[in-house]
Amino acid sequence: MVEARFKPFSELVDWSSRVGTSTDEIHGTTVLALKYKGGVLTLADRRATAGNLIMYDQAEKIFALDDYTVVAISGAFARSVEICRFLKHSLKYYRRSVLHEMSVEGKLAEISKALAGNAPMAAQGIGVFLPIVSVYDHKKDEFGVYFFDGAGARFQNGSFACAGSGSERIRGVFEYIARTKGHFEMRPMEEVLLDGLEMLDIAAELDSATGGFAKTPPVTRVLDKDGNREVPHDLLKTSIDRVLIR
Repeated sequence: MVEARFKPFSELVDWSSRVGTSTDEIHGTTVLALKYKGGVLTLADRRATAGNLIMYDQAEKIFALDDYTVVAISGAFARSVEICRFLKHSLKYYRRSVLHEMSVEGKLAEISKALAGNAPMAAQGIGVFLPIVSVYDHKKDEFGVYFFDGAGARFQNGSFACAGSGSERIRGVFEYIARTKGHFEMRPMEEVLLDGLEMLDIAAELDSATGGFAKTPPVTRVLDKDGNREVPHDLLKTSIDRVLIR
């Protein structure tokens, strides 16, 4: 009976009435998610651009939708943040309506639905939103990393995913590291963090829309069985120093 009272959050919100402001919202970036032994690590640069103009170098591009769902955004920054806020409220609304957590499949379906609803704006080039999502499934006791296209189609690539303008420059590096150092999900977080920072640094060198981290640390988030949180400051600083010295 409780289930019958629940309506999808997207039906309570008129997506079509929420419009973008201008094409200046579109920006490049590099975001990536890497499994490690015991969890998933997500990293993102902080640069927001409009054309060839650097608008902001402190952008937050990783969001926790709940304790066990982390989203990294690429695309139109303002629109992406807005959709993430609605998704976060959607999951909270479901919890309060049916008194238990939404399933992982349900969460991914909500994200796909939000992307499908945003497709008309994306087609106009003013609301592109391409996320990568990291989740922990309690029932299966496993972690998943997913990426999406603008129409909401969902894909899973095993142990890693990347998105943004800089992702094309580093896509082959993932495979090289996995073949030479071993699969990411079999290695400790400290090692995978160094690999992730290396790839982010390479993307910043080859893609003008991706910011480096010599002055400002990237956004980082760890997801494990205890929930999600930022990478400890001391570990991040030490790892950044090791990458920048090379």
